Amino acid sequence: MATKPATTLGELRASGYKVLPVKEEMRRNLIRKMRTGEELFPGIVGFEDSVIPQLENAVLSGQDIIFLGERGQAKSRLIRSLVALLDEEMPIISGSEVNDNPFEPISRYGRDLVEEKGEDTPIAWVDRDQRYGEKLATPDITIADLIGEVDPIRVAEGRYLGDELTIHYGLIPRTNRGIFAINELPDLAERIQVGLFNIMEERDVQIRGYQIRLPLDVFIVSSANPEDYTNRGRIITPLKDRYGAQIRTHYPRAVEHEIGIMEQEFMRFDDADYKVVVPQYMKEIVAEISRLARRSPDVNQRSGVSVRTSIANYESLLANAMRRAIHTGESDVVPRVSDLPFVVPAIQGKVEFETVEEGKEDQIIEKLIQGAVVAVFNRIYSISDFDDLVTRFKSGLSVEVGDMMPSANYERIVKQVDGLAAQVAKVEPKASPPLTASVVEFILEGLHLNKRLNKDRVGAKVQYRG
Repeated sequence: MATKPATTLGELRASGYKVLPVKEEMRRNLIRKMRTGEELFPGIVGFEDSVIPQLENAVLSGQDIIFLGERGQAKSRLIRSLVALLDEEMPIISGSEVNDNPFEPISRYGRDLVEEKGEDTPIAWVDRDQRYGEKLATPDITIADLIGEVDPIRVAEGRYLGDELTIHYGLIPRTNRGIFAINELPDLAERIQVGLFNIMEERDVQIRGYQIRLPLDVFIVSSANPEDYTNRGRIITPLKDRYGAQIRTHYPRAVEHEIGIMEQEFMRFDDADYKVVVPQYMKEIVAEISRLARRSPDVNQRSGVSVRTSIANYESLLANAMRRAIHTGESDVVPRVSDLPFVVPAIQGKVEFETVEEGKEDQIIEKLIQGAVVAVFNRIYSISDFDDLVTRFKSGLSVEVGDMMPSANYERIVKQVDGLAAQVAKVEPKASPPLTASVVEFILEGLHLNKRLNKDRVGAKVQYRG
């Protein structure tokens, strides 16, 4: 690659710089990254054996791509990550609106400048981020937005309508020699889709009856939700035919992938006075809530259950744990089972339910939370391990817990109940008081959901008894 000091066409030519088509450039950089073992798509979790190989093949074959999948399946992130396959910098004719190749300009401005200046034509360098364009498809998008329009101000300055210099270029020409993404493609009006496939295939653009030839070099990537094909619009057949690859995304297929995304994406704050510790089983419970929702007949599966639901639930869980630490004067922020009801507002804002019955949504969410807790509990513990403990409860033992109860109260519960300390140590061998409190609640709720203990609400607290 040429060094940045080349500031004229002559210097660029002397440096030996070779301009590659954008798809060839991306292919070359992908091959280099694959050979060196460099991480191709940082931050993308759970697609290693499914989506990523298909994406690699599409780039290697130089195919434009449609990502098809429900909301919250990292389609936009995948598309934006393709920018890393572009060169760090690219030379253009200085002042060009369409990133003119210095050796073969496509715009009237670029051709005129090279004809006038020759080897002294000024060169500018653009970095890879400036070579990416994106548009969310909506029904009100016009050809002018995507392709261009006659600029009345330039006409008023004295130019003829037939003069190519009167054109104000749209988003796609301005992304020439780069990547252009259209999100939610089926929402694009069919007449606009016709203009788009002309750009992709014939390269002929008609603006206000003026025919211009723009041999654009653009890698086109789009996203769509499967439901959109029938509910909100469709992709016209000639346009769909011009995309080389249709890649289907999916939600995380393993709990550890869902957890990995949660930990990667949740909102972090610099709280020097507090130490946040999240037990593994609490992370699994949050992930399991979303996984159960994706299989629930009470949840609208056509709209999907985004991974953003898990992230928002995780943030809500940590928020209530922080609120407790502030009120109780503790420095460790450790979420508990009693914090789980506070994820309900996050779920209600992100999940569409099949029912419209008043109050039924809260019941559905509570059922999902309970299902998640018992599933994780039964992966860790065996009910037979608690036979002696359950017997003690049947003999009259009862325990009170609550989301605002200090951790010291749980330390006393562990000392009073024989055998409980050993079960806590099974999950947290060196548990601090806040961690002990979290495990105790997890055990008690797990026994209740397995129908070994009864549970009563006493004001803001919960009582477990035999």
